[in-house]
Amino acid sequence: MLSRIAESLFWIGRYVERADDTARLLDVHVQILLEDPWAEEDLACRSLLSVMDRPAPPSSVQVGREQVLDTLAYDRLSPSSIAGALVSARENARRAREIVSTELWECLNATWNQLPSQMRPQRPHDYFTWVRERAAIVAGIMDSATSRDDTWTFMVLGRSIERADMTARLLTTRALAGSAGPGWTTLLRSCGAHEAFLRTYRGGASDERAAGFLLLDRLFPRSIVFALNQAEECLALLEPVADRASIDEARRHIGFVRTSLEYRPLSDTLEELPREMERVQRACSAASDAIRGKYFPSVSTTTWVGEAL
Repeated sequence: MLSRIAESLFWIGRYVERADDTARLLDVHVQILLEDPWAEEDLACRSLLSVMDRPAPPSSVQVGREQVLDTLAYDRLSPSSIAGALVSARENARRAREIVSTELWECLNATWNQLPSQMRPQRPHDYFTWVRERAAIVAGIMDSATSRDDTWTFMVLGRSIERADMTARLLTTRALAGSAGPGWTTLLRSCGAHEAFLRTYRGGASDERAAGFLLLDRLFPRSIVFALNQAEECLALLEPVADRASIDEARRHIGFVRTSLEYRPLSDTLEELPREMERVQRACSAASDAIRGKYFPSVSTTTWVGEAL
């Protein structure tokens, strides 16, 4: 497979997942601000922009949910916003048109065409719901109508790394907001995890168990450990270990942070949750850089040397 095609597939997975998870995170954030009249909107919005690595205005400027929505939901030019991620996913599908299935291309193209009419509704929740539904359709096509070859592997690899990163950001918002932030039940619902959590613990819910479910559950697809495991499996499919004395750089970053989460006592992880989630984000970024360097090398400049090109 050509490296440019593989790169486009990888970023299709990442951008669709980014749009989905950002919609989930913003839905929780906006809901809390609307329901809690005592919420400090400026502080909450600045914390959210910080978690999403977006610059906040000067302290003299009041930041509200409208500005956060403009930045993280409706900006078509920024790939870190919902609209920008959907536009970028469609552009990458266009570049890899000869590889992606007609169903997947039509789904991403239809999403791109519908985007202007869906943005800035009276209720932001309607926009977030639409984004989640479109992302679910893309995921369904990827899983049900794509051969388990390198095409599927690169898309799922991108999706898994992005999912681990975004779930870590979601947990960071909860940790930074403290008692004023969304409860664990709200976070579970935003990830579609509430019913799975209740079935797992037979109704014996607690904050520590809820946090552990989103961090460590090996069977729930949106937990951090599940996503990291899936990313490792994809990397192993792309290049099985041939040298018993070494391991791929991307797998090393992912495996190190995964094992540190799995084998460290949960209580210790929760005491330092923002720092631990930052480690997850750094590992995902380092793994992404390693994948780019190995599978998507930049085009080298052609050097002319007389007649011996």
